Amino acid sequence: MENKKYFFAVDLGATSGRTIVGTLEDGKVDLEELTRFDNTLIEVTGHFYWDIFALYKEVIKGLKIAAERNLPVQSIGIDTWGCDFVFVGDDGQILRNPVAYRDPHTFGTMEDYFMNVMPKEKVYEKTGIQLMNFNSLFQLHQMRRDNNSALRHAAKILFMPDALSYMLTGKAVCEYTVASTSQILNPMTGDLDGELVESLGLKREQFGPMTKPATVIGILTPEVQKMTGLSAIPVVAVAGHDTASAVAAVPAQNKKFAYLSSGTWSLMGIETQKAIINESSFAKNFTNEGGIEGTTRFLKNICGMWIYERCRSEWPEAKSLGHAELQRGLPDVEPFRSLINPDDEMFNNPDSMVGAINRYCEKTGQSVPQTHTEYCRCIFDSLALRYRQVITWLREFADFDIECLHIIGGGSMNQFLNQFTANSCGITVLAGPQEATAMGNIMLQAKASGMVKDVWEMRGMIANSVEPERFEPQDREVWDKGYEKYLTITRG
Repeated sequence: MENKKYFFAVDLGATSGRTIVGTLEDGKVDLEELTRFDNTLIEVTGHFYWDIFALYKEVIKGLKIAAERNLPVQSIGIDTWGCDFVFVGDDGQILRNPVAYRDPHTFGTMEDYFMNVMPKEKVYEKTGIQLMNFNSLFQLHQMRRDNNSALRHAAKILFMPDALSYMLTGKAVCEYTVASTSQILNPMTGDLDGELVESLGLKREQFGPMTKPATVIGILTPEVQKMTGLSAIPVVAVAGHDTASAVAAVPAQNKKFAYLSSGTWSLMGIETQKAIINESSFAKNFTNEGGIEGTTRFLKNICGMWIYERCRSEWPEAKSLGHAELQRGLPDVEPFRSLINPDDEMFNNPDSMVGAINRYCEKTGQSVPQTHTEYCRCIFDSLALRYRQVITWLREFADFDIECLHIIGGGSMNQFLNQFTANSCGITVLAGPQEATAMGNIMLQAKASGMVKDVWEMRGMIANSVEPERFEPQDREVWDKGYEKYLTITRG
C-alpha cells in the first residue's frame, strides 16, 4: 500500500453518479468503484430539480467507505455535468435545490434575451458557446423574469461541482471548465464577462474566484471529518465539467485527433490552443469550452445515448435484456430504413421517445420502426451519420489533419455504434477508456499533488493502463448513400 497513491473521485452524470478510488502505481492508473447511485429529477411545483442534498449524502457515504477501509486518500475531486448551479445565501446556507437544465422554463427564453437584452451574434462573439436554451445565461435570465426568490437572495452562485466542493470545504470557487459551459465566461479574458453578468442584474463577486483545474480548493471541514472518519484531506478543483475531465484522459499520442465523449450526450470536437469564434462557427453553432492547461475544447453537443436509453425505459420486456441481447439483430435490419435528426427539438425530453421517433418518421415520409431492433438501428444509424456531418465541419476548422477519432465514455462500449461511426466517418475509431471521466479526474488530482507534470504525461500513463479497441471503416459506398438520405431528410 505504501507504494500506491490513492485519490478519491466523485463522478456525477445526469442520470447516475459514482464514487471511485483511483490508484497510481508503476506508471499506471487503476480504478475501483466504491458506490453507484441514481441521480433522478424531482418534479415539484411545476419545475424539475436536482437533489443536491441527496448527492452530498452519497459523497459522504463513499468517503465513509474509504475511511472504513483505511485507504490513505491523498485528495478528493468532483466532476459533474455543466450549466446548472446552486444558490447560497449570505449566511452560507444553500437556498434551494438547483433547477435542472431539462426544466422547460427556458423554452423561448433565448429569443427574449436576444430581442430585449443583447443580440445573439454579440453573445456568441463574447463567449463562443453553442446557443442552447438551457445554458446558464438563459436559466438566470428566466429566473430573473420570474422574480425567483432564491436568485433574489443569492450571495453566491456556484456551479454544481463547486457547490459540492463548497459543502465539503466551506470554500467557494468558480472552476474554469464548468464555468465555460455557462455562456457567461469570455474565453479571451479567461473570466466571466462583465457585461453579461450585469445584464442578469448580478455582480461578479457573487461567483467564486476563477480557479484552474488541478488547484487545491481547501480541506475537509471538521464537520465532514467527523462524519466520515477522515482527516483534513485536500479537495482539488479537477476539470469540474465531466467532458473536460474525459478529454484530459484521451489516450492520444499527439494532437491530431478528434474525440467523441459518448454518453447521455455525444460531445464531438477537437482540442485547440485558442477559441475558434467566427461567422462559420456561429452559423454551425459550435461551442468553445474550457480545457486543461489553457486549451479549448472546440466541439458540438449532439443528443446521444439519451434517445436510446429513453426508448429502453419504455419497453417493459427490454428490462430483462442486456444491451447485447437487445441489439443482437442490428446487422439483419435494413440500414437507413428510418432516420432521424438526433438534435431535433422533439427529442429533448418528450413524454414518449418512441412516440417522438414515430412522429418524426411519419412527418418525413419514412417507414416507422416496428421492433426494438429497428428502433435501435434507426437511432444508431442516425447518430453515426450526424457524427459524419460534425466531423466534416471539424476538418474545416482544424489547423491539423484529423487522423483518428477517440470515442470515450460509456458509449465507447457499444461495438455496433463504434463500427457504424467508423463506417460513416471513414476514419479509424479507437474506443476507450470507458472510464475516461473518472480517469481524468484522478489524473488531475495527481497533477495537483505533483505526481505528473502535464496532460501528455497524464495521457501516456492512461495509454499504459488501457488498450483502446480499434475499428476500421467498412462499406463506404453504402454509407455514402445513407449520408445522402440523411442530409435530404434533415434539411427538410
